[in-house]
Amino acid sequence: MPVVTTSGGVPVTEEQSSGATAGGAALGRRELHVRGRLPWSLKLAVVVIYPIASLLFRLRYRHGDRLPRTGPVLLVANHVSVLDPLACARLVYDNGRVPHFLAKEAVFKGLAGKILRHAGQIPVARGSADARGSLAAAAVDLEAGNVVVIYPEGSVTRDPDWWPMQARTGVARLALTTDAVVLPVAQWGPQRVHDYHTKKLHLRFRTPTEYSLGEPVDLAALRAEVRAGKALTPDVLRETTDLIMGRVRDLLSEVRGEPAPPAFAPRPRRALPGDAA
Repeated sequence: MPVVTTSGGVPVTEEQSSGATAGGAALGRRELHVRGRLPWSLKLAVVVIYPIASLLFRLRYRHGDRLPRTGPVLLVANHVSVLDPLACARLVYDNGRVPHFLAKEAVFKGLAGKILRHAGQIPVARGSADARGSLAAAAVDLEAGNVVVIYPEGSVTRDPDWWPMQARTGVARLALTTDAVVLPVAQWGPQRVHDYHTKKLHLRFRTPTEYSLGEPVDLAALRAEVRAGKALTPDVLRETTDLIMGRVRDLLSEVRGEPAPPAFAPRPRRALPGDAA
């Protein structure tokens, strides 16, 4: 993929523009690192997602090489649009891995739901007991060496300026109880195509969309304490969640070229549609 440099001197990788839309061609060109053969459902997902994402977004990646080519990765991103998974899937595919998303249960309906489940995507239901089950499934997925993508806010941010709102703590539980590389990722651009706040779709082709991958979050000391018996108290989970999301917010500030607010936007008091863990 070609590499360009921004005015601030940051190396940025643009996605390949050769336009392969057939599943086999797209997969082969990007040399996906998977164990065994690719399931038919994943090939079908690529055939559908790749051309749509290519039409909607002109993707640029900062530090895409920070995504490990093998091993478990917990990719933690901010949430700005219902279209985020399309662009984020391209980010992961283009950097050689297969994404498994934690997504709201509502999208796992009918035939599409069967395909998503077969492709390794993980439904998240509302309610603490059901949400814990989803986190357990994600932990098993990470133990198998896969890439799990999580939006800890659980829904598109309600901050009017699109900064991250306070996240749910499921991300901390996954980060502290697995050996996954915890990789913060900032995304900016999909909200220009679908504005969740106004519920308007602005159908533009090749909308500039930027991703920045940060350095892995070092949780080694805290993980060792948890393995030694340290309880995952609400305070521990909140502090860890805010640490990880703070890294995401800092990356977003760099991408936007604007100072980030000092605190996370508050969550609405009522439950949000599609809230995840």
